[in-house]
Amino acid sequence: MKLATLKDGTRDGRLIVVNRDSSAYALATPVALTLQAALDDWARAEPQLRTLADQLEAGAVQSRPLDVNALLAPLPRAYEWVDGSAFLNHVILVRKARNAEPPATLKTDPLVYQGGSGEFLAPTADIPLGDEAWGLDFESEVCVILGDTPQGTKAAEAGKHIRLLMLCNDVSLRNLIPDELAKGFGFFQSKPATAFSPFALTPDELGPAWREGRLHMRVRSTLNGQLVGDTEAGEMHFSFPELIQHISKTRGFTAGTILGSGTVSNEDRARGISCLAERRMIETIEEGKPKTPFMKPGDTIQIEVLDAAGKSLFGRISQKVVKR
Repeated sequence: MKLATLKDGTRDGRLIVVNRDSSAYALATPVALTLQAALDDWARAEPQLRTLADQLEAGAVQSRPLDVNALLAPLPRAYEWVDGSAFLNHVILVRKARNAEPPATLKTDPLVYQGGSGEFLAPTADIPLGDEAWGLDFESEVCVILGDTPQGTKAAEAGKHIRLLMLCNDVSLRNLIPDELAKGFGFFQSKPATAFSPFALTPDELGPAWREGRLHMRVRSTLNGQLVGDTEAGEMHFSFPELIQHISKTRGFTAGTILGSGTVSNEDRARGISCLAERRMIETIEEGKPKTPFMKPGDTIQIEVLDAAGKSLFGRISQKVVKR
């Protein structure tokens, strides 16, 4: 099942069900007005949404042509946005870029941070940039949307709390990060609004590509029309259930919480990059200093996952940087 949120002039938009080839949609209003409302009552809403999805595929319900530009993020705002860093290659490279050692618990204790969740960017929304000196970077990631997840959830039971999957562009302002972390109190100004893919999919839509709590597909990142990354998302060191166990150790999470994988990153450099920070670090290692600039007004980034038929599974995040 593929869900999305249509712009309707309100903060939370209107929930729609999208057909498999992403060409048409049906309003989900009879079931739930918004995705958050559906998540809050998932036991009732989920089977009704599936019935609507089946009717849409069969042409048995009124449908309308889909325009991705008319969509908000699947959850235009969320109760919580928690992002992990489950790809160890990314952690190692970025720490080197800051002349910092990876934590001693790198392989046993996941890294997470809490981002702003009151306002997300639509999949085709511009990325506003106040100052090029801030060092704007994209970060291509996989995310899950959780149902109610109690404190103390163990990895073995965590999968049942995963409702939907999406992609995201976890925008970073790299040049603001070092000074923020030096204060010992984490990210804040260096993490502006995040963008999410047009569609959120139930795990069963992914078939065998969703296994062991990981998406075993490649995430493609296209910068200014050039494919710069075709990275394998299945190489997560920590699975989503393991991340859920970690974040729920001391508190529970409400339905509608979004959990990210962190930047998709592979040791095989032929797979490319999912953020510019990695390319700059590799340049530093090989040439002594970085030469690739961060993003500037006019630059574009596209992020997507293609299925075997070449269709964009989650839809395409397609954004342009603009001067604010």
